Amino acid sequence: MQEALALLSVENLSVGFLQDAEIRTALHGISFRVNRGEIVAVVGESGSGKSVSSLSILQLLPPKTTRYLNGKIAFTPSGNKEALNLLEASGTKLRSIRGKEIAMIFQEPMSALNPVFTCGNQVMEAIRTHTGVSAKDARLKTLDLFRKVQLPEPELVLKKYPHQLSGGQKQRVMIAMALACEPSLLIADEPTTALDVTVQKNILELLTNIQEQTKMGMLFITHDLGLVRDFAHRVIVLYNGRIVEEGNCDEIFVNPKHPYTNALLACRPILYEKGQKLPVVDDFLNKHSGEEFENPADNLPAKKDPTLIWDAAPLITIRSLSVWYPKKRRFFGQPTEFTKAVDNINLNIFKGETLGIVGESGCGKTSFGRALLQLIPIQKGSIRISGVELTELSKRNLRLYRKEMQLVFQDPYGSLNPRIPIGETIRETLQVHHPDLSPSLQKERVMDLLRKVHLLPEHYHRYPHAFSGGQRQRIGIARALALNPDFVVFDESVSALDVSVQAQVLNLINELKAEFGFTALFITHDLGVVKYISDRILVMEKGRIAELGTTSQVINNPNSLVTKHLLDAIPGRSEIFAK
Repeated sequence: MQEALALLSVENLSVGFLQDAEIRTALHGISFRVNRGEIVAVVGESGSGKSVSSLSILQLLPPKTTRYLNGKIAFTPSGNKEALNLLEASGTKLRSIRGKEIAMIFQEPMSALNPVFTCGNQVMEAIRTHTGVSAKDARLKTLDLFRKVQLPEPELVLKKYPHQLSGGQKQRVMIAMALACEPSLLIADEPTTALDVTVQKNILELLTNIQEQTKMGMLFITHDLGLVRDFAHRVIVLYNGRIVEEGNCDEIFVNPKHPYTNALLACRPILYEKGQKLPVVDDFLNKHSGEEFENPADNLPAKKDPTLIWDAAPLITIRSLSVWYPKKRRFFGQPTEFTKAVDNINLNIFKGETLGIVGESGCGKTSFGRALLQLIPIQKGSIRISGVELTELSKRNLRLYRKEMQLVFQDPYGSLNPRIPIGETIRETLQVHHPDLSPSLQKERVMDLLRKVHLLPEHYHRYPHAFSGGQRQRIGIARALALNPDFVVFDESVSALDVSVQAQVLNLINELKAEFGFTALFITHDLGVVKYISDRILVMEKGRIAELGTTSQVINNPNSLVTKHLLDAIPGRSEIFAK
């Protein structure tokens, strides 16, 4: 592309943040450009500087603590022949550009959308603010945008609040809002994180189609390098605030030059067999110069043959399990229609196995896992664990039995009390279920658990905010294992983690499972993870079992249409399964 077509040019940009009277540099002299009609992907893990670089473009970083130490951000608005330096633009000028010339899709749509306004009102407000059209015209345009982003029943979505939509639908509302004023540049900051692969594929195809139609430039921010191969024109790899590699997709994927780029490509769990230790970024960065990296494929301690596991009596027996949620009610609250989140499921789970549950958003995965733990009421059915019928236990007896079954939540920060040190959070479970243990023995047990999840004894007295996302997830795992349970449910426990942190947590789960011997139910939307971690895979669709089989059977010879769609949606599937 010619120099004259440059839409955005970031030149030698350095950004720092004021902390304790000192400036901590987050970006170190990065330079890149986005041309009209071009998709540029910026890839890196948390802390690499991806979001700082994108938020700097729109000047959305906190002004009191942000310091632009050096550089220039040149943007050429529509119809202009000269570029505008956004770092020197007035507040009025920036407000006229935000949303109109440069739009942004934020990572978390539930946080970015206002919960007290309908989705239609929020998109109409953006249209009227920048174009000055009437409310009627804004409504018509919003409906048209909702159709373009393929929202079901757009007239109804117009009147719905964000909490009434699924994650994928909320993300589509954010896309509609970003495209409302036909921007020249679209910044997409992790727009598919924590979405299932089919929704992810649909959103990427949607963005690509709209980008091709409008010829806008796009800056796509992600931590998943494998995600961008099929649609980005160029890739920029960020590490510790510096650009370590840049090139077109073929150059980056076929012949990556920097160890960090190699690491991002190699850490994906879908590339490895169950029991094989996953490599992490440090394995690549710590090798000696010129030394070929050898994949750490050292196997974990010997495990039982899965066929022997399935020959034994099941640990959990589930019969006719149904979980229904009221869909419509009469005037006085009596339900008239139900959503069948879990619909008449029959299943055996065997001692020592890892059963992976996968499916699209809304298929009933989480409802099924929580129903097994009796965390939500069931409509009907039987759940027997070690011969004990959970549905017939009194509240008191159920509470006593909870030490046998534990849950690791999707959001480790939301599940930890921010006012309690993490050591005391873990010890609390021992205080409730083992009050006979002395405080010193309880603390000793917690210290041992912290070491087992690769944390330090001094972390006992630290609060959740002092830990990274991966460390908080390890704390959640330690809390779940404090009572040495027979059965652990992992509910999307690695879905939002960077590939290297995800690899660390999956390695940890395998190590702890070999040591403690618990049975695991692993709920995820990521087929790469479920292929790596599971002995068997259960595919759910609309509350029912669409397919159940060994990992090899489901991955290599899928029978159901939904399984085939999930496999087809895996980024770079042809390359991965060819290996």
